[in-house]
Amino acid sequence: MVKKIAILGSTGSIGTQALEVIDALKDNFKVIALSAGNNIELISKQTEKYNPEYISVKNESDYKILKEKYPKKEIFYGEEGLLKIADIRDIDILLVAVSGKVGLKPTIQAIKNKKNIALANKETLVMAGETVMKLAKEYGVKILPVDSEHSAIFQCLNNRKALKNLIITSSGGPFRNSSLEEMEKAKINQVLNHPRWNMGKKITVDSATLMNKGLEVIEAHHLFDVDYEDIKVVVHPQSYIHSAVEYVDGSIIAQIGIPSMHIPIQYALTYPERVKGIETESFDFIKASKLEFYEPDYEKFPSLALAFEAGKKGGTSTLCLNAANEEAVFAFLEGKIKFVDIFKITKRIYDSYTSIINPSIQQIFDEDDKIRKLTKDLINNLQGVM
Repeated sequence: MVKKIAILGSTGSIGTQALEVIDALKDNFKVIALSAGNNIELISKQTEKYNPEYISVKNESDYKILKEKYPKKEIFYGEEGLLKIADIRDIDILLVAVSGKVGLKPTIQAIKNKKNIALANKETLVMAGETVMKLAKEYGVKILPVDSEHSAIFQCLNNRKALKNLIITSSGGPFRNSSLEEMEKAKINQVLNHPRWNMGKKITVDSATLMNKGLEVIEAHHLFDVDYEDIKVVVHPQSYIHSAVEYVDGSIIAQIGIPSMHIPIQYALTYPERVKGIETESFDFIKASKLEFYEPDYEKFPSLALAFEAGKKGGTSTLCLNAANEEAVFAFLEGKIKFVDIFKITKRIYDSYTSIINPSIQQIFDEDDKIRKLTKDLINNLQGVM
């Protein structure tokens, strides 16, 4: 059966790799809808190649250009455009590969339309994990993880009753062997020089602070309904073991492979089948020879500990953590603050915040807006001081 797919974020890292997977499995998929941010040149090329029925872009100006270029297609823009794609009845799976909070509303909309979700958007579960997973259960929808770590756990977790621990691996980022003094002086190009993965700027900065790993812990808690005490983080520089599951009898089942996002993307799109798709290099145990594992350094990377704290606190604490961190990361990328200030600003906002338990969807967005404004104000007031 041909699966009909819609991709939110088709011009980003995950979206373009998903289309490469589809190229390798072209008889298995039909692209129904694509959405993009500001990359009108690439979305135009994708439209020519995949001939989607629906297209959405971020800005009205790009919408007008595409509407004139493709008058027979359904074209949308803005947040409303993402919701219209989520409303399309004639799709089997929605790949949510946009970054930021814009992924939440269309995910919820698609769930209510009983569409399975391939999820590559962290904010959806960090902001509203309890709500999203409850709705998925209510509407009988599968949330299929695309992140390599969560995909690994998803593939290894075959007996929840016998689960002891989830083990999430981390490469350690570019500063694993750096001193605090070196991190104090880190420049943007050093922060963006990830040793294993080629990703967007925001997630690469989060990987350097290990906040990304903290957000993955929060996601894992919601995806797999596992207590935070039973989620462990292990630094594994080689990034061959993508994550693992430990069972009560002492057995550990791990998912191993070369660092490649094509594999988890493909598994999410073809689930429950495994098929031959993109030709990837096979993992060679002999060539690998040495696998290293370390405990995270929470003094150098306090963002990871703060993520655990926010997750255990619950409610909108994780939303606060995410929003404050994201605004601080943007400020760093704009050259407004130092790398180490990202955590200081996030912690300051987090410590002053009162969490809301069981928030409504509207409260989630209202709180997110409030926290982002507070963070921006703090950054503006502290520029030149920190």
